[in-house]
Amino acid sequence: LRDLDKGATERKVTRDELLAAIRDKQTRNPDQAVVISADKEVRYEAVLEVMDMLQQNRVQKVGLLARPRN
Repeated sequence: LRDLDKGATERKVTRDELLAAIRDKQTRNPDQAVVISADKEVRYEAVLEVMDMLQQNRVQKVGLLARPRN
């Protein structure tokens, strides 16, 4: 989880903690988008599982951050 509102700090969270943090943000700002930026070591299925979890919990604005290859 990287909270850009609080700087570039990163920390590991469970999926429940991730969902709670997103709900908190969207309660304060309903238009808050979620951007997923997965490390190249993360399995594609794991990203899809998180996206599915967000969709099931009515998180509407979800995007993927794509980085160009060097």
